[in-house]
Amino acid sequence: MSESFLLGRLLLQFNSEASEIITDLSAVALTPDGHLWVGSDEGTSLECLSPVEPHVFGKHQKFAIGDFIDLSADDEIDIEGIDFSNNCLWLVGSHSTKRKKPKGKDSEDDLERLATIKTDVNRYLLAKFPVKDGILYKSISHPENPQIQLTAGCLERTETGNLLTDALQDDKHLGFYFSVPIPSKENGFDIEGLAVRGESIFLGLRGPVLRGWAIILELEVEEAEPGVLRLKEIGEAGKLYKKHFVDLNGLGVRELCFNGEDLIILGGPTMTLSGATRVFRLKGILGREGDSITGQDGGDLEVLFDLPFKVGTDNAEGLSLFPYLGKENSLLVVYDSPAASRMVGENAIFADVFRLGS
Repeated sequence: MSESFLLGRLLLQFNSEASEIITDLSAVALTPDGHLWVGSDEGTSLECLSPVEPHVFGKHQKFAIGDFIDLSADDEIDIEGIDFSNNCLWLVGSHSTKRKKPKGKDSEDDLERLATIKTDVNRYLLAKFPVKDGILYKSISHPENPQIQLTAGCLERTETGNLLTDALQDDKHLGFYFSVPIPSKENGFDIEGLAVRGESIFLGLRGPVLRGWAIILELEVEEAEPGVLRLKEIGEAGKLYKKHFVDLNGLGVRELCFNGEDLIILGGPTMTLSGATRVFRLKGILGREGDSITGQDGGDLEVLFDLPFKVGTDNAEGLSLFPYLGKENSLLVVYDSPAASRMVGENAIFADVFRLGS
């Protein structure tokens, strides 16, 4: 394992209306047209930033996700991952339940809040949006084949959440976590990573971590009708997903991104605690026939470096490859609960760029 090497920083400038979300950044993706897309685990919008000068992104545009797909009016999405593939921007919510937080004002009320588990339907979201020149579209012609129409859509909703949570109900490893609504951050089911390559969608789970092994789900979708996505059969006959278990030293997946054929994994604590976050490289994930389990002894999974650790602040949440100082495969990191030193006024914040290596 090498030490992390900070190449430099990007300044992300937002409009005044985004002064709250920049302290809750949870996902980031750089699209081939040079725009930077970020998401927050609060609210129901995606933010687009454009390059304004070297190492500075601004010209902030906000896109309300409810303008493109149907959402519940009152619930947050809890955006945990963004990626770009096949002319579309992909987004995933946490798919998790949550326990209410004590407010510290009334003991009886706080005890009742700690006994209350809440489900937000918008959290059960896996969606795609056609994107061109920094603009999201509900529908647009394919840039290379005008006969094909690209349409915004999301995985079909169901009583349990969506078709993915339906499919996992009887899974021998994960089904228990749906029969008992264990909240996120208590080793409950919680998606926090997204990486898309071609037709393959990889979802990294913060929880559950099983006997120290983290889980990455692989699936594919198809458009059943405009705006509605369904799971395709992959792997073994009739299976709608694959499971890839990885040894992240007891950590859960906090984000994913591809570097060539390799999957870069950000590992971090499953529970609500401050702890080290570690960057891993997983090789050979594309094209695996079925479920898999990968330790660190065989060469397919390696620890790259630990990110700098601060108690209670600078929680690494979003990853994206980013060209920096001539290196195409540098790693851009955005943070939740940023340190005060990272803020520039009320509406701008620094993100970090680390050397990733070959």
